[in-house]
Amino acid sequence: MDMPTVSELVRTSDPSDWRPGDAWLAGGTVLFSYGSDSLQRLLDITAAGWEPLSVSDDGLEIAATCTIADLHAFPGTAPAGVRAEWRALDLVQLCCDSFVASFKVWNVSTVGGNICTGLPAGPMTALTAALDGVALIHSPGGTSREIPVAELVIGDGRTALEPGELLRSVTLPAAVLRAGTAFRRQSLTNLGRSGVLLIGRLDEDGGFVLTITAATKRPVQLRFPSLPTAVELRAELSGQIDGELWHDDVHGLPEWRHYMTDRLAEEIRAELAASRSNASGSKEELL
Repeated sequence: MDMPTVSELVRTSDPSDWRPGDAWLAGGTVLFSYGSDSLQRLLDITAAGWEPLSVSDDGLEIAATCTIADLHAFPGTAPAGVRAEWRALDLVQLCCDSFVASFKVWNVSTVGGNICTGLPAGPMTALTAALDGVALIHSPGGTSREIPVAELVIGDGRTALEPGELLRSVTLPAAVLRAGTAFRRQSLTNLGRSGVLLIGRLDEDGGFVLTITAATKRPVQLRFPSLPTAVELRAELSGQIDGELWHDDVHGLPEWRHYMTDRLAEEIRAELAASRSNASGSKEELL
């Protein structure tokens, strides 16, 4: 950690305390590893007392300060009824494992921090965007606003947060949590950062949603009223993702990310189509 200009640590979660030269601090795993030569104060929100995970009829609220360790453990500790009904909780541990990090990092790194860094490969961005998560943002002056996570991350290391704004929580709707899902992730190395991370969702009303992250500079979502054909899916991918949107860094060339996105998207479509057919067959047998 190299932050020679920081002179004060302030424990607060009130955006009105923010001033230019400040940075919000939760787990700090990215902030401390990158360092800074301009920050003057760190505003520590870890003592805010926010409940990490809250279950209600509306869905699951995840506090920005919820650690990856707490989130990873949730599917195993959730009430039996919740676990059975919210099938999409299967994604939680898959996305947490996508950090490819030790338990030391999991016990400190936070859901909100991972989203707010705006990294294309951020697995918490992938999880919450894929499940139509809605971010609650607290702003200076005492106001608040809501924005879909899929629109919160707008580029490589860029978010739609205004100066001083603070991510309070992300809520995953109960209806979406009941959806069937499929997950695909690809990296150039066994323990490397995600180069492609796709999540497919088949909702109760038959709608299909595909969320692309890591391969693109920001989350991209494709929505269909019903499960598309392979040709329809490929055409929509080509139409929605232009050349400038593919991410390019040491974890994968744009051409490779493009190819793998097309390939994994079709795998997801086929998997969800098969699961729907199996479910229909089971119902017919019962009848």
